Amino acid sequence: MSNVLRVDKTLPTNDMIYYVRKDPALQKRWLEDLEGLTREFGCSREEYEALRDTDPKRLMDLGVHQYLVPHIMRLTYGTGNMTNAHPAVAIYQKAFPVESKESLGDSKWDMMQDKGDG
Repeated sequence: MSNVLRVDKTLPTNDMIYYVRKDPALQKRWLEDLEGLTREFGCSREEYEALRDTDPKRLMDLGVHQYLVPHIMRLTYGTGNMTNAHPAVAIYQKAFPVESKESLGDSKWDMMQDKGDG
């Protein structure tokens, strides 16, 4: 089943991300008190832990809309230095190893590959 079909429209995380990404005060709380923020929006403990761990696969399995996951990564890791070395790239590769390997092969963009010292 595709991720779009698994979206849970009633999941509090989906509403929360919509508001947090547009509100600087909520963005600050995201960084300083994620647990309290998720509690105020009615998120479950499981949702909080997936957000805390920035686990895209678990988030989507819970019903978070796939288009909101990059917003979660930006809220957590910032928008600066958006290169292939950004932490979000490694997180996606760890969460989706098969898909990443199929897409990236043994290219220099494969962040999970052992680069060695020379």
